[in-house]
Amino acid sequence: MMCGIIGYIGSKSVVPVVLEGLKKLEYRGYDSAGIAVVDGNRIERRRVKGKIAGLEQNLKKDALNGSYGIGHTRWATHGRPSEENAHPHQDCKEEFVIVHNGIIENYLDIKEKLRKKGHDFQTETDTEVIVHLIEEVYKDSLEQAVRDCLQKLEGAYAFVVISTRDPNKIVVAKEKSPAVLGLGEEEYFVSSDINSFLEHTQNVVFLDDKEMAVVTEQGVEFTDFKGNPLKKNIEKIAWNPLMIEKRGFKHFMMKEIFEQPQGVRDTLENRMSLESGKVFLDEISLSESVLADISRIVIVACGTSYHAGLIGKHFIETLAKVPVDVEYASEFRYKDILLEKNSLLVFISQSGETLDSLSALKEIKKNGYASLAICNVFKSSIVREADGVLYTHAGPEIGVAATKTFTAQMAALALLALYLAQVRKQISLEESIPYIQDLQRIPHNMEEILDNTDSLKDFSEGFISYSHFLYLGRWVSSPAAMEGALKLKEISYIHAEAYPGGEMKHGPIALIDKKMPTMAVIPRDRVYDKMLSNISEVKTRNGYVIAVADKEDQDIQNRVDKVIRIPSVNPLFSPFLSAIPLQLFAYYIANARGADVDQPRNLAKSVTVE
Repeated sequence: MMCGIIGYIGSKSVVPVVLEGLKKLEYRGYDSAGIAVVDGNRIERRRVKGKIAGLEQNLKKDALNGSYGIGHTRWATHGRPSEENAHPHQDCKEEFVIVHNGIIENYLDIKEKLRKKGHDFQTETDTEVIVHLIEEVYKDSLEQAVRDCLQKLEGAYAFVVISTRDPNKIVVAKEKSPAVLGLGEEEYFVSSDINSFLEHTQNVVFLDDKEMAVVTEQGVEFTDFKGNPLKKNIEKIAWNPLMIEKRGFKHFMMKEIFEQPQGVRDTLENRMSLESGKVFLDEISLSESVLADISRIVIVACGTSYHAGLIGKHFIETLAKVPVDVEYASEFRYKDILLEKNSLLVFISQSGETLDSLSALKEIKKNGYASLAICNVFKSSIVREADGVLYTHAGPEIGVAATKTFTAQMAALALLALYLAQVRKQISLEESIPYIQDLQRIPHNMEEILDNTDSLKDFSEGFISYSHFLYLGRWVSSPAAMEGALKLKEISYIHAEAYPGGEMKHGPIALIDKKMPTMAVIPRDRVYDKMLSNISEVKTRNGYVIAVADKEDQDIQNRVDKVIRIPSVNPLFSPFLSAIPLQLFAYYIANARGADVDQPRNLAKSVTVE
């Protein structure tokens, strides 16, 4: 499962703390939700199908009281969304209760063995076997029972357990799914995401695989799965809790669209000098000699990050003259890895917890390839696993559909491309200055677009009844079109396909009619004339065409039905600007259709399952 976990022990009232934490985790899953607390020698539990609001209403009608507790918001994998399958789960005697993120691969075998021993299962989930297994092996210590249980589990998981048998204690274990602890003033938090407790503390400890923590009101003890003590570093998170609030916007997605200029600005800041032309990326921890000898780069990513990687491929090949492949992480991890020894693997992940990417990273490390993470979350799993890291500084992104992290990833990739070009002597410092100037102007150009959105809103809302869209682009605008189509699919549930403009006549042109509008991304670049021909092919077949084009382009308006204008920039960097109207177009349609923009159906923010 891709779920949200929160646990709390401390001096505050436990239910409000856990409930507020769950609200900040709802982007990780919203099929069902639940909370459990220990009240004296009893476990009290409330669960609902659906969103946190339903749980909140339930708690108003039937209040909970306890001294410490755990909560969960679910994205289902095993077992349909229902109150019955909602977490937390209990054992037969209601003495242990658990919340879990991940998948237990051998749960059916465990379940059958426990059934033969008399255990009565109430749900369809894989999670329930964990709590019954802990019940089965428990002797006199909750943490020891967890360790004994862990020896029998296979899969990717992070789980948190509390018990009346060993009270005033929270035990958390991690293997391939995220788990982080928050250390406050005489209070402690466990969670799958730092967002859930940022308003209480910014001091955190990240668990690594095969690590556990035992949390009491007196403090936290860390061990490995065998019980060996561990010394863990406390990290200070720079994110401000206010960064997570909507600040007057109807949806987090719209807020995050408007935060893109600052996200790009912050990602670029202090990493390049306009005066000298130099790019500074010492933080990536890969030596210049290693980078100078790279023969190939492979970018590995999923979803929106994959599209950023496709755009980054153009940046790197154009500037650094290094061949670049871009791979879906979910496919790459199962391929025969046939790479030159001096290849660089770049893993792009907003959360740094994407299981497919993390698994692929671990696999290539066995073969000795250099690895670099591009990530938005400090000390996430992929960051800790990679040889080096290039952080994006977009701030927390709550909307499930990625927006500001996409453009921040492009900014990081542009920096990487320029840095590689300089290290590899493909471009001089003096030749770098115009590119740095172009990048520094990008945030201002983005703000110019965002200052003029009213007409786009009115225009976009005219398409709420359409069922299909075609998106076209060429060269660097082809992956930009792919990302635009993804946004429309994700949040409005309108089917959209994206193709390189030249591929349209090899099949997709058969779909063109008045009921299938075409969105053409056509800045003034090296393939502008070719895209004009593709647009003509659509218009000849009575297709309706919307163009995202430079504001200085006077020729385009006579060739299409509608033009959405963007500032003119270096064509290589045009996706920074075309991304925004494509995001807004999808947003306005989805909002007008009444869709749940921030939490689209069937999706979760961090994909921590295969």
